[in-house]
Amino acid sequence: MNKTIKTSINIQAPVETVWQILMDFKKYPEWNPFIRSIKGNARKGEVLENTLVMEGTKAQVFRPQIIALKSQQEFRWLGHLWIKGLFDGEHYFLLKSIGAGHTQLVHGENFSGFFSKPILKMIKSKTQAGFEAMNNALKKQAEEMV
Repeated sequence: MNKTIKTSINIQAPVETVWQILMDFKKYPEWNPFIRSIKGNARKGEVLENTLVMEGTKAQVFRPQIIALKSQQEFRWLGHLWIKGLFDGEHYFLLKSIGAGHTQLVHGENFSGFFSKPILKMIKSKTQAGFEAMNNALKKQAEEMV
């Protein structure tokens, strides 16, 4: 079983605009249906407090650490369920300019750990739906700004 979820969307807005929305954690509750809030600072090594909601589930809080942050290109964090090595997720956002005023967003997560196969089997479709809902909301937000 593939232990990766990868989604992609093209946005008719410049990379700078998409990045600005992605990094403005305080405004997540206003537009983001999946990651309802992020508390913390956008700095490599920072531990965030993220609240996410998947369809049909209660809000879940997790505390991942930012492992990569390249302005207008890449934002990654690594989170663990309970303890490292049981169910780990490396969540990522990759931005790429695809022509004047257009951005490709690749949004995904790589899962690993002892329980990654059975847990991912249970949550994969709802998680992917959450990623896609966030992508579409980000696209709408960015395109309304240009």
